[in-house]
Amino acid sequence: MIQYQRSSALFAKAKNVIPGGVNSPVRAFKAVGGTPIFLTHAKGAYLYDEDKNRYIDYIASWGPMILGHAHPQVVEAIQKRAEKGTSYGIPTALETQIAKQALSMVPHMDQIRFVNSGTEACMSAVRLARGYTGRDKIIKFAGCYHGHADAFLIQAGSGAVTFGSPNSPGVTAGTAQDTLLAQYNNLEQVKEIFASNPEQIAAIIVEPVAGNMGCVLPKEGFLEGLRQLCDTHGTLLIFDEVMTGFRLAPGGAQEYLGIRADMATYGKVIGGGLPVGAFAARKEIMQFLAPVGPVYQAGTLSGNPLAMTAGLTMLELLANHPETYTSLDEKTAYLHQEMVPLLEQKGIPYQINRLGSMISLHFTDTPVVDFDSAATGDNDNFKKYFHGMLQRGVYLPPSAFESYFLNDAISKKDLEYTLEVFNETLKSL
Repeated sequence: MIQYQRSSALFAKAKNVIPGGVNSPVRAFKAVGGTPIFLTHAKGAYLYDEDKNRYIDYIASWGPMILGHAHPQVVEAIQKRAEKGTSYGIPTALETQIAKQALSMVPHMDQIRFVNSGTEACMSAVRLARGYTGRDKIIKFAGCYHGHADAFLIQAGSGAVTFGSPNSPGVTAGTAQDTLLAQYNNLEQVKEIFASNPEQIAAIIVEPVAGNMGCVLPKEGFLEGLRQLCDTHGTLLIFDEVMTGFRLAPGGAQEYLGIRADMATYGKVIGGGLPVGAFAARKEIMQFLAPVGPVYQAGTLSGNPLAMTAGLTMLELLANHPETYTSLDEKTAYLHQEMVPLLEQKGIPYQINRLGSMISLHFTDTPVVDFDSAATGDNDNFKKYFHGMLQRGVYLPPSAFESYFLNDAISKKDLEYTLEVFNETLKSL
């Protein structure tokens, strides 16, 4: 059995000086119980913890490590750049280089601005949408996560067309009134919201492929319907591609699914593992941003040279090696198809959702198409599943409401071992 003595001791110490002992809540293992592991390093497909255990990694730092951890070309580029200074607060040619590279890969976008996180990208995109349209309200979907900005921490009201209410202390009721909540994959509900709020909705923001209620795919016609509604009502369609951008395809979900967004937000992969976010749109929209327009957005570390170097190196590697996407898709499909007979043999309820290199397993009979159906999963089984895999050296998301993200450093041997562990773990469910 894997032991966690040092991780347990470090977690106890961390809780004295860091709220909950972690700097992002899911890391605390509250959804699955037990003690989080503390890492010393990662390389390729593997994580290494303070107790000298090794794990095959299926979260890839929640998406960005698409080529695996500590990719030598990315590491070398960061090291060379660090010798020249880590932050200036003054423009560099690097920012233009990565902007050109990113825009050459994503469709429908003319200009891009870099920020420091996915939260900041989504927050800024919504502000820009409001400034551009002159409207206040936005529509978001239950179960889609766009960061922890006030406008996004909203729960459902009493009906489809009522105002939402804050689901975190510190978010004001006034803020909540401008966020209208709909059910993912429920186009009729979105139509009702538009009918009840004529000429008031600035934007719809949506994960085109959801990754924060497990991996949840858009139903046929859902995104197309959102596009049509936005065109009809003069509303901007924002794709939150923080997870899907540069992961599903070079052009993200827009390319993979063939849907045009008015704006897109990025993070994760675009930073090569460093803290980076970005938002992009047509030039006529981006021209509303300061310093050329009236919508203010700023950041001292935005476009810092280390992050730009890591991101540019990563994007160039992906652009020059499109076979990476085929490889990732094939590995994820293999994992999926080999899990099915093992689950069938066990005879327990399950659903597997997959698109590209995103995949999730839900212990339920109900097709998982939105947050409500994702919540029908057997959480006790998930806890046993998570810890059974962890004890055997496979690190999965420590929550039933998160997608797995494969990295291309995972080998066929790693996949076969994962499936052996999976079969053994199922015996305990």
